[in-house]
Amino acid sequence: MSRITLDNLAAAIRKVRAMSVKEKEALADEIYRHQPHLLASCLVQSRLGVEPAAVEFLLNILLVCYQSMKESGLQWPVITEDEQERQMHRWIGAVQFSEHAMWSAANGAREQYASQHPERPLLAFVLSETNQWLREISGRNAEAESDKFVMMASMNLVNCIAGTPVLSAVNE
Repeated sequence: MSRITLDNLAAAIRKVRAMSVKEKEALADEIYRHQPHLLASCLVQSRLGVEPAAVEFLLNILLVCYQSMKESGLQWPVITEDEQERQMHRWIGAVQFSEHAMWSAANGAREQYASQHPERPLLAFVLSETNQWLREISGRNAEAESDKFVMMASMNLVNCIAGTPVLSAVNE
């Protein structure tokens, strides 16, 4: 069962979408204090050649993910660089398996991955947002080789959150 519920996610989406630029900056400052490695994984994208608009897209995903963590009422430990790397290797392995499997097995593997993901609502949000972003850039013929880094980073955000054990409820 997901620790971040659909209600937590919906509340986070509403709050982030209603935020002014200053409020988003304040939330980013809070992320820097509590989840600095997640923020760094987004900000480093510009060094990989990712366009500023794509970095902004990724930061918005992070804002919703982080706000969802807050909405859950759980106390989340700092997600380390080592955990990010571990989750990235796991995800790359799953993608490579899916790419090398026969068509029906590949679809089954992807379906199983999504249906058994520990944070399904958050995964669905990230996949939906990423797919919409990809359709928009494709429609403008604005695809870039660096888009793969944005997709990988967005998936790694949700996988790191899913793989991190929570300490306890904040109100305890």
